Amino acid sequence: MKLKKFLAMSLTVVMTTSLLVGCSSTKQESKGKNSTKVNSRKENNELVVSVGSEPEGLDPTTGGHHAVTRVFFSTLLTRDKDMKIKNDLATEYSVSDDKLTWTVKIRDDAKFTNGSKLIAEDVVYTFETAGKSASVVDLTAVESIKAIDEYTVEFKLKEPQSTFVNKLINIGIVPKDLHDDKYATNPVTSGPYKFVQWDKGQQIIVEANEDYYGEKPSIKKLTMLFLDSDAALAALKSDEVDMASIPASFADQKIDGKVLREVDSIENLGITFPTVKSGKKTEDKNPIGNDVTSDLAIRQAINYGIDRNELVEGVLSGYGTPSYVGLESMPWYNSEVEIKDGDIEKAKKILADGGWKDSDNDGIVEKNGLKAEFKLCYIMETKHRQEMALAVSEKLKEIGINAIPEARTWDNAMEILHSQPVILGWGEHDPALIFQLFHSKNSGVDWYNTGFYKNEKVDEYINKAMTSKTEEEALEFWKKAQWDGETGIAPAGDAPWAWLTNVNHLFIMNKDLDIGTPKPQPHGGAILENITEWKWK
Repeated sequence: MKLKKFLAMSLTVVMTTSLLVGCSSTKQESKGKNSTKVNSRKENNELVVSVGSEPEGLDPTTGGHHAVTRVFFSTLLTRDKDMKIKNDLATEYSVSDDKLTWTVKIRDDAKFTNGSKLIAEDVVYTFETAGKSASVVDLTAVESIKAIDEYTVEFKLKEPQSTFVNKLINIGIVPKDLHDDKYATNPVTSGPYKFVQWDKGQQIIVEANEDYYGEKPSIKKLTMLFLDSDAALAALKSDEVDMASIPASFADQKIDGKVLREVDSIENLGITFPTVKSGKKTEDKNPIGNDVTSDLAIRQAINYGIDRNELVEGVLSGYGTPSYVGLESMPWYNSEVEIKDGDIEKAKKILADGGWKDSDNDGIVEKNGLKAEFKLCYIMETKHRQEMALAVSEKLKEIGINAIPEARTWDNAMEILHSQPVILGWGEHDPALIFQLFHSKNSGVDWYNTGFYKNEKVDEYINKAMTSKTEEEALEFWKKAQWDGETGIAPAGDAPWAWLTNVNHLFIMNKDLDIGTPKPQPHGGAILENITEWKWK
């Protein structure tokens, strides 16, 4: 059965009805009064965008960098559109020969929006505070931080860590003297925009920071609305917003004066496999292991049997790319991991060579009396995950594997996280993700190495990458952890995951809006990172 036809027949009535309600009109002409609104915003260099979910707060020391907060904060370093590391607040940085001391010199012309100078003490305070909080930023590798002088900061690490550079990229700097319990809702910052107001549940308004040391933004006033997909589409049609993120199901909408923009991503979806046999339990009494997916032949056969291009076309309407290890478009990606997928004959041969045969002619292969059958769980976050599960399940029947789709919520997913294959999403601008997902040290830790995968050679490569002096030196080892010609996390190797697709990010925007060249979008999105490039044509 063709994938698109199968998905159309399989999706629930609830989701179909929701889609029809949200997409009942394929074209809406802009009214005269709404065109006047847009023209007014263009003339005044103002912009209204829908940014999806609302942040819990605007304090980078406690909640990391939500997509919204990136318009406010300066960081020591940044990455350009090609993912190369560039200076932001830093003018230079160096790493000692023993790889334990990172010295960063910062510019002397940066100011916070209250007019005070940004100095080394602010950097020290920010990192120390982030390290002490229950932040999403892991700073456990830091031994000490101190200001050498007014514009020089020294970080001492407990052990070498090449990925520490990403902490310098991701942590926004806060003012030491103004950081209090009200900061998260009324921040004083040093980035391209300054905070104006936050109407909870509705919007955040910011204005261009005229004292910003970097490229001054062309957009002078930015209003960020918190709208779901249906509301964002309606707002686009009425010209209340100039730009909004949309799901692929809305991509065929024709709205007068608007265009579709597709942005490359590392927003990856994949299936994580339990790689150990069943029998053990977590401290919370949840089962660990799966007797079917712990067999390498099963995991490899699934990797070869699924058709990633078919998933891109059928589930993502063409707005995406195949994924093999979840690292595509990053500098540390090893392209040698790519295989000919949708190869049913090879998948069947792998199973047969591994001792899996359909001896009772029921369409499901078995080995030593064990059926190749398991639940394929997905979390009902977006309909993509449901569609992926349905499509993969249908495809695997062709090679004799019975993957039974099962919906889960975030609340009950942990019960099966280590014992059943689960479709999860990842994607970061940080190679440390390889360490988190595939190093045996992280087995069963949070949502990381959920399948308890362990390969001593892969651990060795990851350790060498982590303890390299620079990101450049680490690249060789990150790539070998994926595939060294004999082993690795690749589909032809241990295949602890069956990565499926990169989900490209889609935006409908005013035809006269230029958003420059965004970076490949990470999981969750970061479209505002290059906001200083945005302008009305």
